[in-house]
Amino acid sequence: MLPQVIIIGRPNVGKSTLFNRLIGKKLALVDDQPGVTRDRRFGEAHLLGLDFTIVDTAGWEDDDPDTLPGRMRAQTEVSLEGADVALFTIDSRAGITPLDEEVARWLRSANVPVILIANKAEGRSGDPGFYEAFSLGFGEPVALSAEHGEGFADLFEALLPHLDDKQKDAEARAEAEAEEYDEDAPLGPLKLAIVGRPNAGKSTLINRLLGENRLLTGPEAGLTRDSIAVDWEWTDPRTDEVRPVRLIDTAGMRKKAQVVEKLERMSVADARHAIDFSEVVVLLLDATRGLEHQDLKIASLVLEEGRALIIAINKWDIAEGPSALFNGIRTALDEGLAQVRGLPVLSVSGRTGKGLDDLIAAAFSLRDAWSKRVPTGLLNRWFDEALTANPPPAPGGKRIKLRYITQARIRPPSFVLFGTRLEQLPESYRRYLVNGIRRDLGFNAVPVRLTLRSAKNPFKKD
Repeated sequence: MLPQVIIIGRPNVGKSTLFNRLIGKKLALVDDQPGVTRDRRFGEAHLLGLDFTIVDTAGWEDDDPDTLPGRMRAQTEVSLEGADVALFTIDSRAGITPLDEEVARWLRSANVPVILIANKAEGRSGDPGFYEAFSLGFGEPVALSAEHGEGFADLFEALLPHLDDKQKDAEARAEAEAEEYDEDAPLGPLKLAIVGRPNAGKSTLINRLLGENRLLTGPEAGLTRDSIAVDWEWTDPRTDEVRPVRLIDTAGMRKKAQVVEKLERMSVADARHAIDFSEVVVLLLDATRGLEHQDLKIASLVLEEGRALIIAINKWDIAEGPSALFNGIRTALDEGLAQVRGLPVLSVSGRTGKGLDDLIAAAFSLRDAWSKRVPTGLLNRWFDEALTANPPPAPGGKRIKLRYITQARIRPPSFVLFGTRLEQLPESYRRYLVNGIRRDLGFNAVPVRLTLRSAKNPFKKD
């Protein structure tokens, strides 16, 4: 479990905006009216190398416990149990209110470290509220603007003493669990999601794999609305081995601007949810339409979620100029998805069954790479050779020292690089290391995550 940080404050001080900023996406609803958030919402936050669970809560209101605001406050009170840090958020433009003072009294009685956040502090309009906040008794406030992304380096400095050791413990436990899981537990059924634009032939392809009309198909786009999971057994024609697969059909994903109906928005959200729970994702292209910008956006989404990705060009039996089409798509993918070059690209036909066994075999092979743990000795030798072949730069004449690297987890393969002055390491050098890991250590086209972490200076006084 990652360390847990909870956001607390009265209504409309920007708690959900802060939550969205820390998780990097607009997951929590935000509106000018107070009381939009009613239930606790959890998310994975990433702040300058700190990883933690962030919890958004309902606004604190002084109402009868039986009323809706009172029950919402009870949810907030319960959420403080087990938290490692509380971010007490105020509106620095509005100044300190009696309700802020009530929240402060409650937090002072709780056995949880409190960091005072003076939100909406952009410009000088928040200065009076910032200085007034000292009266709450939680030390110097952290002035930030969640909406504009200002002040988050100061928030990092405030959180670091509370979370650094806890994050290391969580990473160590995750590594131990990953090693144990990798050694003892079978991989289980291959969780294979089929995604793509509407009418790319996703349901038809799955029906062909199953050998039955399990899913509704037709010429109309958008027939599939829910993500449908079907358990199936694939017989490898090369070895006659029977291997379990969970096939997941998803709704077509159009450009965001074209999705206006609520039902379609829900369907697309469900498709994204299916990606989260898959191991390998097949992005199905329509050979009659080629590669479009929306296909690249879907592929980027899959890679950002850390899932292994295969590109399958469907309707190959009716493709015009197949050789030029294939080469054009291959080139466009390498240019448009430079972060993961060399993605598997296969030509298939859901109508005739062409290439489907090769598709499933490639998916199993890719999952093996996605689940791979590199032996420590091999990783250390690769790291030494990579540094010898291309030493890190020395900006301003001071060399960046890269001390060691470790694989923190699998699925997706994630590595942590330790050193000093890593904040000055160029992105180009980070890409050099990631590409080397993928190329030299057998990960091929699997997305690899590399986190930079500065080693603690033992001579630095607290």
